[in-house]
Amino acid sequence: MTGAVFAGIETGGSRIRARIAHAGGDALADAHWPTTTPDAALTNLVTFLAGAVPASGTLAAIGIAAFGPLVRDALSGDYGRVLNTPKPGWSGSNLRAALAGRFNVPVVVDTDVNAAACAEWRLGAGRGVRSLAYVTVGTGIGGGLVVQGRPLEGALHPEIGHIRVGRRERDRAPSVCPFHESCVEGLASGPAVTRRLGAGRALADDPAILELTAEYLGELAATLVLAWSPERIVWGGGVMSTPRLLERLRSALASTLAGYGVGEAAAAPDFCVSAALGDSGLEGALLMARASLPLNPKTGL
Repeated sequence: MTGAVFAGIETGGSRIRARIAHAGGDALADAHWPTTTPDAALTNLVTFLAGAVPASGTLAAIGIAAFGPLVRDALSGDYGRVLNTPKPGWSGSNLRAALAGRFNVPVVVDTDVNAAACAEWRLGAGRGVRSLAYVTVGTGIGGGLVVQGRPLEGALHPEIGHIRVGRRERDRAPSVCPFHESCVEGLASGPAVTRRLGAGRALADDPAILELTAEYLGELAATLVLAWSPERIVWGGGVMSTPRLLERLRSALASTLAGYGVGEAAAAPDFCVSAALGDSGLEGALLMARASLPLNPKTGL
């Protein structure tokens, strides 16, 4: 192999993943580590990137799909800095800047959900629609909106996991979010589900907790329909792999909208769908890395 290779990095609440791929998209090397501290992440990534790039290749750019909140404005002096977050030790860190200081290549960053949304729109479950919302339900809850391949631009980025939902009267469990008592992340994320279930139990085995989780996520979906009006919502993350959860979420969405006129898209059977890509965030990070360089007019890459 000769020529440029690209690195994609996804920082998640539980683990950090990295991939080296050539310009055509084929993966050359993969690695992952538990999410611990920013310093440990930097050490692991530098070691991996320095050792995994083939001798016949050149690292051309790095894309990072990062958990937020973070500064995603490339013109800001704080580009890539993580803002106040529930993840211990990460507030104020800037993995993008640290990697840019180690490698003399473009290092670009966006939220993990924006990156995943772009990847699903281009390569996965969002092909054929103009607008796509991507929601991940895992260690946290986050979402991104893509219109014609471009993520929503704003003062920062959406933080939909911290939208307030109506706590059900039967729900007495405390929120797992240290900032909000009734946000959807605090009530329906992976840690919230685990707290309700207790050790050693699966969400699929408890119909009552599954239904409660679906109700909160259906309310979130209704909020996205009313605020963003996407043509499709793609759902990813570990919690969403639970059998019947997506089905019950669709029912909760319809119940929450209660017949209000939001157009035909939200009633379509393929409006709420599972992610099609196994590595949406990583694929999005690699797309960002490739897009940071001008296209080769001969190859289109």
